[in-house]
Amino acid sequence: MRLQIDVRLEYRLLAPADLLFAVEVAQLPDQRLVEDRLTVWGTGELAPVAGEDGIGQRTWARGQGLVGAAYRASVDVERAPVELRGRQADPLPRLPAGVTAYLWPSRYCDSDRFEHYVRRRFGHLGGGDKVQAIADWVRAEMDYVPGASDASTMAGHSFTRREGVCRDYAHLLIAMVRAADIPARMVGAYGLGVDPPDFHAVAEVWLDGGWHLVDATGLAETDALVRIGVGRDATDVSFLTIFGTAEFVSQSVAVTRVG
Repeated sequence: MRLQIDVRLEYRLLAPADLLFAVEVAQLPDQRLVEDRLTVWGTGELAPVAGEDGIGQRTWARGQGLVGAAYRASVDVERAPVELRGRQADPLPRLPAGVTAYLWPSRYCDSDRFEHYVRRRFGHLGGGDKVQAIADWVRAEMDYVPGASDASTMAGHSFTRREGVCRDYAHLLIAMVRAADIPARMVGAYGLGVDPPDFHAVAEVWLDGGWHLVDATGLAETDALVRIGVGRDATDVSFLTIFGTAEFVSQSVAVTRVG
């Protein structure tokens, strides 16, 4: 399917500051970028850099006053719906070097806190069956509540409160999957049908020698997701990081099917 993505965001910087944008669609075999355009204002020269694991692109800029960006992309997504059940977890010694890091706890995915619970609740399952059961549990137990979390909320907090937004669902899923000794990473994405419209956060899990998308919120189908970037948790996939003080002005994200 062909998706069109339209993004616009504005902030007011209280003093000159560096900014790191991560809004551009990653070019990957299952999502072919047809065309895109990023326009940034209120800044100086732009400096693109590769995203985490070489997936996607981030853009550095330095700005002051009213700054913002507009991004439009057309992308063809050619991906079958993901079926996790029946997939096998790779033996740990055979994991590729770049995948091993996604077994460890990270800032927002405190997976070491979940080892006992995951073993007791899901220990009778393995591989993709276990991941699917964890994803189903997260979706059933969590309530989607905008404003229920903030930039300091970790997976452990979400487990206790049982509410949050997409990044909280993803953090909790990733932490529990890592606690099961299966690599999992965060994905910043655009998703068709996400309501309310916004940047979306999902997970990828490593099974049968490859990464597979999982959306614990159920807001978007995996064959209608467009990756922006990947990383350990929200730290690595923030759509905009401001190294200074800023006031929010406006933001809009729209994903529509055009073919």
